[in-house]
Amino acid sequence: MYGQLLGGGYVSKDMKTGMYTLRHVISTFGQCLRQAVPKAAASALWLLKLMLPISLVVTLAHHYGVLDIIARWLNPLFALLGLPGSSSVAFVSGATAGTYAGIAAMMSMPLTMREATILALMIALCHALPMECAVNKKTGSSFWKMGVLRVIMAILCALLLNLVLPPMEEKYMFLGADRSGGLSEVMTLWAWSQLKMSVVVFLIIYALMAVQRLLEAYSLLRPLSLRLSPLMHFFGLPEGAAYMWLVGNVLGISYGAAVMVDLEERGIISRKEANEVNYHLIMNHSMLEDTLVFAATGISALLLISVRVAFAMVLVWGRKCRW
Repeated sequence: MYGQLLGGGYVSKDMKTGMYTLRHVISTFGQCLRQAVPKAAASALWLLKLMLPISLVVTLAHHYGVLDIIARWLNPLFALLGLPGSSSVAFVSGATAGTYAGIAAMMSMPLTMREATILALMIALCHALPMECAVNKKTGSSFWKMGVLRVIMAILCALLLNLVLPPMEEKYMFLGADRSGGLSEVMTLWAWSQLKMSVVVFLIIYALMAVQRLLEAYSLLRPLSLRLSPLMHFFGLPEGAAYMWLVGNVLGISYGAAVMVDLEERGIISRKEANEVNYHLIMNHSMLEDTLVFAATGISALLLISVRVAFAMVLVWGRKCRW
């Protein structure tokens, strides 16, 4: 038997078979679960400090009609994108509060499937900007550069789709306009939703941190990275970005950033490499959840995925070619 120092502890193997012994498998598993708790709590607290104030401000802005005022300024632009002026409310809601806010606004207005498809791609590329750009800044990217790039790419995407999409006159899912209650009701609903969200945030980050430590403890992270390295090269990303790329694409920028920060702090990935990954993830993240949510309302999943991947590659490789 011999010990291999990984993840802060020793994991024993049988020298003849190369297999982990049951006793050490159980011991290391428990150790990884314990090590993940304080890091997950710290990361969840950091995310909630960003998410809760932003969510509160956006909720109040929506309640008092501030978002409607902002949206009216965008009406002339949206007419050029093949969208009705009222759809700017959905885009502003998605860009400030997130995908679900954008979808809720979309379903509150009569749209054709063509209009809904264009709007869905815009929101997929450009949502939750205040929070996600703050997360990008935490991992080494410019807050304003990330935000401006996402807005520009969303507009370019809409212009392109308006040129190539065929007529799609069937109606998008319409559930009627959402009417907010009084301020006390709005705040009560907000507080309850944020409490539930806080629990979910901690559980998701804890699971990610635990899985990450288990992958490292059993020497699985490197094989995973090697298997995905051809894909990373194709996307123009560093090989060591494989794990955070998976996390970002499955669960999103916010949760992926918690892992990214942890990898930075332990020297597994450099700040420069993390910044490179951000350029891909701002276009192409949370592919599982976002795609399923939009697809459930009738938007083409294949179109969502292909356009987002294409725009991510254009942004990353365009930046590389410029340098």
